[in-house]
Amino acid sequence: MKVGVTTFMTDEGIGPAALATALEERGFDSLFLHEHSHIPVERETRFPGGGELPRVYYRTLDPFVALTAAATVTRDLLLGTGVALLAQRDVIHTAKEVASLDLVSDGRVIFGVGTGWNREQMRNHGTDPRRRGALLNERLGAIKEIWTRDKAEFHGEYVDFAPIFCWPKPVQHPHPPVYIGGDGQAALARVAAHGDGWMPHAVGHPARVRPQLDRLAEVAGDVPVIVASVPPDPELVAAYAEAGAGRVALSLPTQPEAETLRTLDAFAALVGDCR
Repeated sequence: MKVGVTTFMTDEGIGPAALATALEERGFDSLFLHEHSHIPVERETRFPGGGELPRVYYRTLDPFVALTAAATVTRDLLLGTGVALLAQRDVIHTAKEVASLDLVSDGRVIFGVGTGWNREQMRNHGTDPRRRGALLNERLGAIKEIWTRDKAEFHGEYVDFAPIFCWPKPVQHPHPPVYIGGDGQAALARVAAHGDGWMPHAVGHPARVRPQLDRLAEVAGDVPVIVASVPPDPELVAAYAEAGAGRVALSLPTQPEAETLRTLDAFAALVGDCR
């Protein structure tokens, strides 16, 4: 099983280049970054994790800028979004950003996408929260057209553009793998219809691991899984390895550089037998 990390990259923690270098030096295979463009001052949507919204949500770097910095100092580290909130993003700009990152990294991008949970944030981007799933599906279809056709066009209910030229094209063929984030049935159905893999959150107990992965097989068959935000629990990590998960991404707290390096050393020791 491959092991990477998922984290919030902010202006108050370790920088992307230093983190990427440290990950590659310690044998981790991937880096996945969360995305939040902003946090509305007035917010009615409850934080899914319960309690107050953690400080890191307010201070995230743009994932594609941070991952580009990571790409320039590494050779093999996979670079992913975990997840990009595509229902809140311009589809043409995003297609170009992902393809550009795939080019400068020589084909190391994993494009994790999700609908998001913050309804006020969606509205600020002009997204109707009630339509975010359908909008995400169309934007995925449109992005794949842009990536794979010299003259791309798309005509849907929410996304509509006449033929365009848009380069660069991705290095990976036919395009970077698209992993669908989310834990519910809608996410599983989206994996089957639009995804190359599934990126669920980790469950809280080893006994729940195999039932979680079995849900995917029932809906989408045998597709790759990247389990995100995995706590540094050796029994839980071992359970995912035994259940056949191809990759897990440990939840890395956002800390200054010295503290982060110590945490990564502890992570490396914890997962040594599973890699």
